[in-house]
Amino acid sequence: MLSPAVTFMLAGLRADAGQSASAVVEDPPTLTFRFGDRIVSAARSLPAPKPRHVREKVVRAHAPPKIDWHHARSLGLPYGGSLIGGTQLPVTGPDWVTWNPVTDSSPNAPKRLYGNERTIRTILSVTRAYRAAHPHAPRVVVGDISREGGGPMDDHVSHQNGLDVDVYFPRLDRTLRAPTVPDQIDHRLAQDLLDRFVAAGAQMIFVGQSTGLRGPAGVVVPWPGHDYHMHVRFPPPSG
Repeated sequence: MLSPAVTFMLAGLRADAGQSASAVVEDPPTLTFRFGDRIVSAARSLPAPKPRHVREKVVRAHAPPKIDWHHARSLGLPYGGSLIGGTQLPVTGPDWVTWNPVTDSSPNAPKRLYGNERTIRTILSVTRAYRAAHPHAPRVVVGDISREGGGPMDDHVSHQNGLDVDVYFPRLDRTLRAPTVPDQIDHRLAQDLLDRFVAAGAQMIFVGQSTGLRGPAGVVVPWPGHDYHMHVRFPPPSG
């Protein structure tokens, strides 16, 4: 609950047509209202209880996480290779969250999120454009990419050289977790997200046949075990 003074100032902010609305970070630790040159902050020492399953909110503007970029070498095949000098995708960002398929929870372990820098840059550009086109869509849920040095990765046959990434289909209920049944999938948004990865130069995208998702023959490939996520594979970078 806000004090009467803060409530009064908030009402004044809404009435001031000349003052542009400031962006509010999702689940802010404090509430900050701006009035001309003055800032009035109402801080709360006790954190709000977090729901077990977080629902995505309206898109908010906040600074992207810092990424330590490296020029990588993706050696061998996706199912028999390695990754030298990979770049790690941050576990969360303004347009994505990560999901660990082993623990069935978010976020993913950082050691499972290494890729060729072109893979990481494409994930960032696709998720950013997708969210710009659908401001009220949930952030994209990204799964495994590769380990820091590549190589075998537990349940995966591929994901060995930083060129593969699992992307979970957006859910109708906007919950930031992997879907578990087909009725949870927003197929319209899923198709749009897939189309954007195709346009970004994906070499192959594996999807479950039951999803009904479609794309260019030889690029979008029906594959068992991919009913709730798309497996996006990028071509080896030249040079």
